[in-house]
Amino acid sequence: MSNMKLKMGMIGGGKNAFIGAVHRMAAGIDGHIELCCGALSSDPLVAKESGELLGLPKERVYASYREMIVRESELSPDDRMNFVSIVTPNFAHFEPAMMALEYGFHVVLEKPMTFTLEQALLLQKKVEETGLMLCVTYTYSAYPMVKQARQLVRDGQLGTIRKIMVEYPQGWLSKMIENGLSLAFWRTDPEKSGKSGCMGDIGTHAAHLAEYISGLKITKMCADLQTFVAGRKLEDDGNILLGFENSATGVLSASQVAAGEENALKIRIYGEHGGLEWNQQDANTLLFKQLDAPTQIFRAGQQYLSSSAKHNIRLPAGHPEGYIEAFANIYRNFAVSLLATMQGIEPTEEDADFPTVADGVRGMKFLETVIASGKSEQKWTDFLI
Repeated sequence: MSNMKLKMGMIGGGKNAFIGAVHRMAAGIDGHIELCCGALSSDPLVAKESGELLGLPKERVYASYREMIVRESELSPDDRMNFVSIVTPNFAHFEPAMMALEYGFHVVLEKPMTFTLEQALLLQKKVEETGLMLCVTYTYSAYPMVKQARQLVRDGQLGTIRKIMVEYPQGWLSKMIENGLSLAFWRTDPEKSGKSGCMGDIGTHAAHLAEYISGLKITKMCADLQTFVAGRKLEDDGNILLGFENSATGVLSASQVAAGEENALKIRIYGEHGGLEWNQQDANTLLFKQLDAPTQIFRAGQQYLSSSAKHNIRLPAGHPEGYIEAFANIYRNFAVSLLATMQGIEPTEEDADFPTVADGVRGMKFLETVIASGKSEQKWTDFLI
């Protein structure tokens, strides 16, 4: 494979934007990607200032995503961006993603993929029509020990899966802070976030993680959603009973009003012979609890790990890798797969292991089904797609 770098454009993610900086750091870690242009804010002045801070050429700092996509498409193939990273709030995902695909650009897109399921299905159709790549940043699936957990399930170490328990408690929205903090404001505004608050922001991560590790699809759910903070327009807490395709059962709990919690995503999966436990706040450790043997402790960086785990590890054992590196794994796998495809080479299974438009569609269907179940008087709501 050649040593060429992919050129990335960015929509959103200007100065003081949390997630934009994360994407830029992650994209740059492995040397496959360079930021070449941006429409970094809907405010042209902020977009200009952000571009200057990042050292982008003035002529490639754009006032709008429409201008950027059109102007970049007019450049020579050697100069124009190869793909665009969209890191805007939920309501501003679909239109730039669709336009980028229409103009022939690949896309990396924040989750949830779109504002509505209908938009997600349109993006999926466009990806199928164009043959372009679309990656959705379900970050937690890219941690090395999550890859190890998935491999243990695939190898049959747990036997038939019976129970999946995933929880994602945060406490940062325990008070009404949205009027003074933009990160909270748009996430709790149905005009900008969509139908769901807590489940759209973090519950969708938990659902994706459960399906990714187990290899099983959710087929039905029974949801109880609550809004605890007075005056808040979207739910800030929820519990869901889950049914999976092999008759396994599950529980998903997500809350942003769990006072005192930080980002305590945790998953436990149980089969006939044993169970797995992984906690994002101790991300380099995976527990394998066996029925008739002592618990095994898997640690990142060790040579005994699966090839899929080692493929996503950068540092020796004892050197913590976390959120930025997991993001970087998604960007690296996306970039290497795209570079291979551009050269007519089939990407390896490990390189092609990143969330795609299909994951984005399931994420949106999950949210639609959660909201429908939460409003329904029926015990169970089917999750069909």
